[in-house]
Amino acid sequence: MKIAIAQLNPVIGDLTGNAAKILASAQKATTLDADLLLTPELSLCGYPPRDLLLNPNFIESMSTTVDSLSQQLPCKTLVGTVQKNHHADSEGEKTLYNTMALLSKGQVEKSFVKRLLPTYDVFDEHRYFASGKESGLFLLHSYRIGVTICEDLWNDEQFWGKRSYRVNPVAELAALGVDLIVNLSASPYTVGKQRFREKMLRHVVKRYNIPLIYVNQVGGNDDLIFDGHSLALNRQGEIICRAQGFAEDLLLIEFDPLSRDLLPTTLNPLPSCETAEIWSALVLGVKDYTRKCGFKQVILGLSGGIDSALVAAIAAEALGSNNVLGVMMPSPYSSEGSVTDATALADNLGIKTHKLPIETLMTSYDQVLAPLFAGTEFGIAEENIQSRIRGNLLMAIANKFGYLLISTGNKSEIAVGYCTLYGDMNGGLAVIADLPKTLVFSLCHWLNREKSLIPENILLKPPSAELKPDQIDQDSLPSYDILDDILEQSIQQHRSFGEIIASGHDRSVVEKVLKLVARAEFKRKQSPPGLKVTDRAFGTGWRMPIASQSVHFS
Repeated sequence: MKIAIAQLNPVIGDLTGNAAKILASAQKATTLDADLLLTPELSLCGYPPRDLLLNPNFIESMSTTVDSLSQQLPCKTLVGTVQKNHHADSEGEKTLYNTMALLSKGQVEKSFVKRLLPTYDVFDEHRYFASGKESGLFLLHSYRIGVTICEDLWNDEQFWGKRSYRVNPVAELAALGVDLIVNLSASPYTVGKQRFREKMLRHVVKRYNIPLIYVNQVGGNDDLIFDGHSLALNRQGEIICRAQGFAEDLLLIEFDPLSRDLLPTTLNPLPSCETAEIWSALVLGVKDYTRKCGFKQVILGLSGGIDSALVAAIAAEALGSNNVLGVMMPSPYSSEGSVTDATALADNLGIKTHKLPIETLMTSYDQVLAPLFAGTEFGIAEENIQSRIRGNLLMAIANKFGYLLISTGNKSEIAVGYCTLYGDMNGGLAVIADLPKTLVFSLCHWLNREKSLIPENILLKPPSAELKPDQIDQDSLPSYDILDDILEQSIQQHRSFGEIIASGHDRSVVEKVLKLVARAEFKRKQSPPGLKVTDRAFGTGWRMPIASQSVHFS
């Protein structure tokens, strides 16, 4: 028995295009003599479809597309789709099921409904779906194949030390005596997650002594990045197959009737380190967001600083150097290195640049505001005008030539509000919004491991917004080593004010940082989507109130 894995990169809502990808994969699988093709969760519409699922016409189109696809597929295929819950009104349930449809010989042979619906972080499946009532299987060459969908696999009480849901679909399938379990997933990337997945899957396989095939979506969809890394494990819990990371792939796996186990085949390596996988994730995120939103070229401000340097490098890798425009906008407060370092970076990357000095625009603002600002001292308002001038210039160029403006703020700055609304926060995508400043430095040093892409001076000079004479970030903020550790403990680990102080931080510094984080919520609500690479990002899964008094110090 031969089973093919189609690791697909769908466009959300593009039913025609996604169906064509499934069909092409099935045709290729058939040339490899595959008996069954597996595709990811919601492979027909892409994951996550979010409120597209509230559109009745979209649901009807999915049903029509499934019927059409079933007529064309040359082999038995599990396709991720949605189906109506006809008992919704009588049972008080949601109207849809998250489903894997087994398509064969022009019809839906059987459907399998997702049992466990995640509602945490970026997941909100109870908003749309009803839970399946039972675990399902089907026969293929007399072998019993159990079907699970993504979260169905993430509730092993022995592995977690607890249950997050009442039922364990894997245990139910084991009790039914299945010969193989397949899991069709759309599991978003976070740093280190694949190694964790593999640890969990090994535990599950060893516990039940059942081989398992795990299929994952790949690609960037808005703020979420899916890393792929589909895999298969034999009864001993050994990984005998792994698809590529951060790329589409199609693999063939053979089930041996004598050993009743999966045979070893292609085993792609994992990224060499966490820095390497973050780089691959961000490159894919930029590439797909740009492509799927209909853009071909991007623009960004080049300040000569490390954040814009890293974003420019990511964009050049994702889209090609010819499709990246860096704009230098020096002011009277800009250091000489602001332009020379940005120019050196652009030369290293091979990207286009343009220089637009902003002093005359600053003077115009000063003159217009002089009557109102008379008798006041130069301060944050005047500093922010510079940032907003730059933001306006970048947006004007983006609008004129149809570029996507990508912003360059890092997670540390966004966390404490060290950024300007309608200025440096302008843009359609915040590329490094989930990277703390210390990780920005680490990633740039990693990039320079073989050749100097990021000029040495950019790595060595103190970070500065350069909005007033001799300004550096540490005039307003703690050192980034201290700031990022406080933010990590508060945001990622959910540690209390007292626990953070007990870890060795100064009370006044912790209090200042946590107040800044709370106060900056209104800015984050207006920021562009940021690519998620950590467990706790300022994106879909971050749901903090703006008008609140939520910081408690004790």
